[in-house]
Amino acid sequence: MELRQIYAPVEKDLVEVETLLKSTSEVDLPHLAKLIEYSLESDGKRIRPALTLLAGKFYNYDLNKLIPMATALEILHTATLIHDDAIDHSEVRRNKPTANKLWGEEQAVLLGDYLFAEAGRLTATTNNLRAVKLFAMTLKTISSGELDQAVNAFTLEQSTEQYVERIARKTATLFTTSTESGAVLSDAPEDSIQLLIKYGYNLGIAFQIVDDILDFVGTESLLGKPTGSDLTHGTVTLPVLLLVRHCPHEEHVKRLFQDRRDTETTQAVIDLVRGSPSIIQECYRIATDYCERALEPLMGLPDNRTRRSLEELTHYIVRRRK
Repeated sequence: MELRQIYAPVEKDLVEVETLLKSTSEVDLPHLAKLIEYSLESDGKRIRPALTLLAGKFYNYDLNKLIPMATALEILHTATLIHDDAIDHSEVRRNKPTANKLWGEEQAVLLGDYLFAEAGRLTATTNNLRAVKLFAMTLKTISSGELDQAVNAFTLEQSTEQYVERIARKTATLFTTSTESGAVLSDAPEDSIQLLIKYGYNLGIAFQIVDDILDFVGTESLLGKPTGSDLTHGTVTLPVLLLVRHCPHEEHVKRLFQDRRDTETTQAVIDLVRGSPSIIQECYRIATDYCERALEPLMGLPDNRTRRSLEELTHYIVRRRK
């Protein structure tokens, strides 16, 4: 099933999110307007705003609160990508030049800061203190995950548990914020809020694992960026952790990161992962396990079209190719 079909219960409301996103670039400074418009104009999946709206659909579906929150979370997500690209000196994302490639790292960082502030402003318009606190905690959690990734860059001595903890901070936290905020702003009972938090967390972990698989086995045209880019920047993801575990004595694995400039060895390891079906299958098995964990709490929610959309989104996560 395609995303558009999955998003059917909130499709027309996602159009309102797009409209609000576009209005973000309506500022007095022409250059800033151009940067904002460029960064928010994308063919992204809009999973986070869709999750916010779907989570809100179970109870009091108040679009006056949910649309700004959903938009804020997409802007927050975009800002984190802009900062990621600036830190990694990435030149391409979603098949187009990054902000730092076009305007330099200084302007990219400032653009990300501006978008963080705009996302916070939109969150505040909900007049919901829990949502505002949640936004602030999410930004703190993502930042701590980024710092942890930076500290552990080019380090092979990492456990699977450390990897999951890192992607929980960097990725899953925005998924849980999406589902939690949607539930909170729709006056859901606390037990339902907690169920949607569990769903968002496990879905986010599965999403990032699949992302990390596709970084090796996907094509550049589909990914919109060079394959193996995480490893090139020293980020150790699940496929590499499993390769180290299964092939510790392989020469290229032993040499990996001994010299950060050794691009030949890095490419050889990328090729090893791509050529190891058992490792890719194990990664997908782990991602599927988290998807199964995501489905469990949904059983405690009302059985309706919205719940089926969340179930279908869970299945989509492990089938996607970009």
